[in-house]
Amino acid sequence: MAFGNLFGHKNKDQEKEKKGGSFSALRRGLSKTREKLTSLFSFGRKLDEDLLEEIESALIGSDFGPATAIDLCDQLRDAYRGKEFDSEEAIPFLKKRLTERLAGDNGIDWAAEGTTVIVVAGVNGTGKTTSIAKLANLFTGEGKSVLLAAADTFRAAAVEQLAIWSERLGVELVRGKKGGDPASVVFDAVEQALDEKVDVLIIDTAGRLHTEKNLMEQLAKIGRVIEKKYPGAPHEVLQVLDATTGQNAVAQAKEFNKAMAVTGLVLTKLDGTARGGVIFPILEEVGLPVKYIGVGEGLDDLQPFDPASFVDALFE
Repeated sequence: MAFGNLFGHKNKDQEKEKKGGSFSALRRGLSKTREKLTSLFSFGRKLDEDLLEEIESALIGSDFGPATAIDLCDQLRDAYRGKEFDSEEAIPFLKKRLTERLAGDNGIDWAAEGTTVIVVAGVNGTGKTTSIAKLANLFTGEGKSVLLAAADTFRAAAVEQLAIWSERLGVELVRGKKGGDPASVVFDAVEQALDEKVDVLIIDTAGRLHTEKNLMEQLAKIGRVIEKKYPGAPHEVLQVLDATTGQNAVAQAKEFNKAMAVTGLVLTKLDGTARGGVIFPILEEVGLPVKYIGVGEGLDDLQPFDPASFVDALFE
């Protein structure tokens, strides 16, 4: 099989283009990471120790993490020596192994009935508030009713930004006084969501650093208030991580999980980095599924995470 054929997959691309252009956006967003990886596989180049070392370096440079990079190259070397594939079929082999690593439950854990409560956490600058707007846009596009709660009461700018988004999207926003108790805003929002039988309540929380103890305790308090008012909630606690921060995102995910049991991750700004591989050490070291990825600035550029499409976009 020639490398030229590996990058074609015309029918597969056409099929994905029909899905609202989501694969096209994903492919465009991962272009920097893809260029770093696929540049190694020039036409006619044979798989040897030199190429394996370059592949390992490229994977580490794309933030796949040393453990993942070394393990993949060991598998690649052993399979090639065992004549499981020809030299030209290295990419399909890597794609299969990477897809297997990403397999898992990446969907939202919806409430069995009534309102689904989603808490969104993350450090300032990760794209947290914008991601909330994109989630609201995604859910309303699916015909769901959405209520937003501005529990980041310490930053007036954050509340105003969410208010602007709620107006644009045509969804209601629950907000409190500047500097007020975030937990009281959350209490009111949960009560309103239940009374109005809203499908999804999305709660914004203060953009805290994972090293700020008081703010982390506030996050834990919000969780207790929700549970008391609505047993079984929150159904999801999504942490927003900035892909451009690379391995630092792993440390953030671990610390946030100590304050409130994080159930899934939203990985943003994949379009602005060659570190798209950071998703692998996050999954392996933190053990949390990636549920959404951001591949652009548009409202429609936040999409549910699909492992097969993600790996395709890394190489095709």
